[in-house]
Amino acid sequence: MTESYPLVTIAIPTYNRANEFLRNSIQAALSQTYPNLEIIVSDNHSSDNTKELMEGIVDPRVRYYRQPENIGYMNNYDFCLAQARGEYFQLLPDDDLIDSDFIDVCMKGGNYRTDIGIIRTGARVIKNNGEVIGVYPNGTAGLPTLELFLGWFAGKTGPYMCSTLYNTRRLREIGGFMHKHNMFHDVSTTFKLSALFGRVDIEEVKASFRKHYGDVTFNETVKIWCKDSLMLMDLMCDLVPENKELIREKGTPFLAYICYNRASAVQSTVKRLFAFFTVFRVFGFKYFPSKHQLKNKIL
Repeated sequence: MTESYPLVTIAIPTYNRANEFLRNSIQAALSQTYPNLEIIVSDNHSSDNTKELMEGIVDPRVRYYRQPENIGYMNNYDFCLAQARGEYFQLLPDDDLIDSDFIDVCMKGGNYRTDIGIIRTGARVIKNNGEVIGVYPNGTAGLPTLELFLGWFAGKTGPYMCSTLYNTRRLREIGGFMHKHNMFHDVSTTFKLSALFGRVDIEEVKASFRKHYGDVTFNETVKIWCKDSLMLMDLMCDLVPENKELIREKGTPFLAYICYNRASAVQSTVKRLFAFFTVFRVFGFKYFPSKHQLKNKIL
């Protein structure tokens, strides 16, 4: 009976999260109701007790790899993809979660076909302690690629990795998750596969993305966000060239505000001002956020 269902790979790349979130992410994968799964855990040479945690998990669906040295998070992503045997591939970050029926709902939504570029659900955003701070149903079901882009700009959908199944073969064909500076690797991968190979959207919220409130210290990080934003805009225009003017009109202020959001996280007042000016300059001295947005960091 299991063999009649397409194999799905859940890959969990991890680094030093054994005492925080990793156990819950693994349990979320193990608890899936879908009957034909493999679970890959790739330990990026953690210095905590990840190895001991994994040695205590006995399940034939689980394969554990420990890197001999830290290879960087993007290389770890691609290592997971290289090991995958499933028709579909989910990259589940070691701090995110999926509902027990996530894979089941996705595969039913796609009628168990194996030729779809991506299958996506809605997602909730949670804090470190698991508190839900936002619930975002996927509001782009049945809409063309242009409307997927516009829906992202309008807050109707979020291209989170934890809420997406990727077609394994097609994902390999486009080179995996690598992006120029890896700031929008999840978005660019989702959009490219969707535009080239089609997608299925499921409105229900079936995954949880954990938002960390970290300190962006250096203005250089903001510069990279700006560069990747412009590259992502070019990609979207290339994918839907007949509507590139509309994409730029709607997308430029949206991406500018994302970069202002990153700049607002810089803790040093002087460096934060320089970061704001960097965004201001890159986006053509436009789209400066309001005082309310800067004060409340809600960009």
